[in-house]
Amino acid sequence: MQLTYHGHSTFKLKGKLGTVVTDPYHAGIGLTLPTLSADIITVSHDHADHNSVEQVSTTSRRKQPFIIKKPGEYEVGGISVFGVPTFHDASGGSERGPNTVFTFLLDELRICHLGDLGHELTSTQLEAIGSVDVLLCPVGGVFTLDPKQAVKVIRSLEPSIVIPMHFRTPGHDQAVYGELATREEFVAEYKAEVSPVEKLEISRATLPEETELALLMQV
Repeated sequence: MQLTYHGHSTFKLKGKLGTVVTDPYHAGIGLTLPTLSADIITVSHDHADHNSVEQVSTTSRRKQPFIIKKPGEYEVGGISVFGVPTFHDASGGSERGPNTVFTFLLDELRICHLGDLGHELTSTQLEAIGSVDVLLCPVGGVFTLDPKQAVKVIRSLEPSIVIPMHFRTPGHDQAVYGELATREEFVAEYKAEVSPVEKLEISRATLPEETELALLMQV
């Protein structure tokens, strides 16, 4: 499986059976989403910086992408998707509403995208999510987990690889996202030294035995 990062919370997961794009964003956040195509698009919650599905085109496999916006179990072209209900805040959704954590079974790997998770996971939610090979985790705080909370959630899920997302960059609209932590602040909290790469090529055979941090350039 090939994994690339396209800013904010948008990733492209390309496997043998198809392609998944997560949480495509609107240009209003200050970043420009590149041209992307997908068989499946997931939307963790219905906010413009995560739900701009119209910006993602289809592939030759489908007439249009299959869009998943709600918790549940799905199978599309041999790709399994599992959505677990969580919240966008630490107040049961009273501040920012619901959030769905999506886990994809692709090329014998379990990739988990936490969306805009705003709280630590309960034992019930951890059990529902299950084992995680690759974790895509928000780290910026304000709207999501902050760096310290992110480290706790990472430890609770024990993935083989963790990749941070939803952090402040110079390109973001600073009026809205200026208080978010940077990726560097998260890395300092995580206590690791890692250089960003353009993409990850991952297989079950290459997974590390203990959790490793990976940083992806925005492409």
